[in-house]
Amino acid sequence: MLSTSNAASISDLRLVARRRLPQFAFDFIDGGAEDEINLRSNRSAFQKLELVPRYLAGVSDPKTETEIFGVSYSAPFGISPMGFLNMAWPGADLAVARLAARQNIPYMVSSAASTNLEDLATAADGNAWFQIYLSAMQGLDDQLLARARSAGYKILVVTVDVPRPGKRDRDVRNGLEIPFRLTPRIIADLMLHPRWSLETLKHGVPGFGNFDQESMEKIGTQSLADIQKTLFSQDLDWDDLRRLRDKWNGPLLIKGILHPEDALKSIDAGCDAIVVSNHGGRQADYGPAAIAALPAIISATKSKVPILLDSGIRRGADIVRAKALGASLAFAGRAFAYGLAAGGTAGAQISYNILQSELVAALGQLGVQDFSSVREEMLMGHAGNQHR
Repeated sequence: MLSTSNAASISDLRLVARRRLPQFAFDFIDGGAEDEINLRSNRSAFQKLELVPRYLAGVSDPKTETEIFGVSYSAPFGISPMGFLNMAWPGADLAVARLAARQNIPYMVSSAASTNLEDLATAADGNAWFQIYLSAMQGLDDQLLARARSAGYKILVVTVDVPRPGKRDRDVRNGLEIPFRLTPRIIADLMLHPRWSLETLKHGVPGFGNFDQESMEKIGTQSLADIQKTLFSQDLDWDDLRRLRDKWNGPLLIKGILHPEDALKSIDAGCDAIVVSNHGGRQADYGPAAIAALPAIISATKSKVPILLDSGIRRGADIVRAKALGASLAFAGRAFAYGLAAGGTAGAQISYNILQSELVAALGQLGVQDFSSVREEMLMGHAGNQHR
């Protein structure tokens, strides 16, 4: 039987996670918006990008170190912000934070995490970036920013792609609400997955670790989409971004950009880097794959700021593809969530090991000694790589 001990890929971990989790929990992690077209296109767009192997290059032990904002990381990929991650397994947030420290990779801590930002900063030991949604609740942004500064975060990531929450049909069908409402369907689901249920009961039902009791009382019991409407501002504009820039003394990244003009406006507003992302296909089901949107943004911004990629990473070669198109770093979310769901707190390490080993193998096949040497001409279809 397939398990974490013989899982060969992130896809294998997904299958183990599906068996181990209640349906509503798996669907929350795995699902996308509406018909999930965008979720699938994130993968198919990567798979269409062919890399051309080059041999007899004398490659031994390819190097994967990379640097951004003056900080050197051991690998060119990091962990995407994931709200409510403890749905995958109790302690999942802390597990990925500790992985980031252990492997020296960046971890975007979600303001919607199940664990408070202070504990995650400590666990990540300097490798945590703080991700924020600008809030509709008065004063909440300033509170979170003050706490992030106090906890030692140096890099701030603002996610802007939730002007309206995505409609996730799986969550609607499952009747998923926060806090959990025990419907007959969910009770039956929990009984079929006793290990997850007992561990979750033992450690406490996952919630939102960064919002005080007063805020949570205002929210009450709602669907996740309705909670997003309550917590996150629905009418952001570029002036809001400029005001945030004025409040944060450190690198500011904007996450969720898919259009070249928005990328240029982000730079004009003072952003220090851009994260090209479609939220993993969880918001708009009719937009482009993130990797498909990357080249036009790279072309428009002309190396003025680093461009990062998030959404759809499942293989080590995907990280190489992103670099070949100009991304400085790539971020994966579900790849780590599947590992956590499949193998508990140790599962994040399994996900990392798979991605890193595949990355090193891809560099060896491409004849590249150092990840920083990956270039666009390694892609099939680039001038000089037209052969078949």
